[in-house]
Amino acid sequence: MTDKPAYFDKRQEFFRSYFEKGLSYPDYVSGAEEKHQKRWNSVKEALSLSSELKQKIDNFDRQMNVIVLSGIWCGDCARQGPMLRTIEEATDKITFRYLDNRENPELQDELRILGAARVPVVLAMSEDFFEIARFGDRTLSAYRRKAESELGPACDAGLVIPGQEELNVELAEWVEFFERLELMLRLAPMLRKRYND
Repeated sequence: MTDKPAYFDKRQEFFRSYFEKGLSYPDYVSGAEEKHQKRWNSVKEALSLSSELKQKIDNFDRQMNVIVLSGIWCGDCARQGPMLRTIEEATDKITFRYLDNRENPELQDELRILGAARVPVVLAMSEDFFEIARFGDRTLSAYRRKAESELGPACDAGLVIPGQEELNVELAEWVEFFERLELMLRLAPMLRKRYND
């Protein structure tokens, strides 16, 4: 017989320590060089949630803690970080903390994708700091755009922010990612027992 609890994550304290070390979005962006701040801020200004996305977020019921392993210099991060902030501003159920990948090599190694130190990587955790999911480094629509530009005759240098429709599609993909996680939390037997619901 084992003395292990029914629910545990052996990396709970590891993840909690990095979450507590992380910065809020405003602190993360304001600590960057001005050229990077401008890039992140220009994307943020272009984003807004549709009424359908707001309604999905309004249904979030469980607390979620999220680490975003990022690079302030990274173009994908400069596009997706503001999307995550837009989601966070719409709910009090998700708290994001940003960490620079180069300053956190142990976490960077834990969150490698395809063996590489990619960014951004999102690590979503329950209120107990149990891992729910990790996601990186691009959404499906971003990979489709990348494939179109790199696998065909043209090559996109990635210097131009995607158009509004592309940003909206990517933002919707992020909302759906978090909606799935919220439903996992909402239906988790441990949390249903805790909250008697």
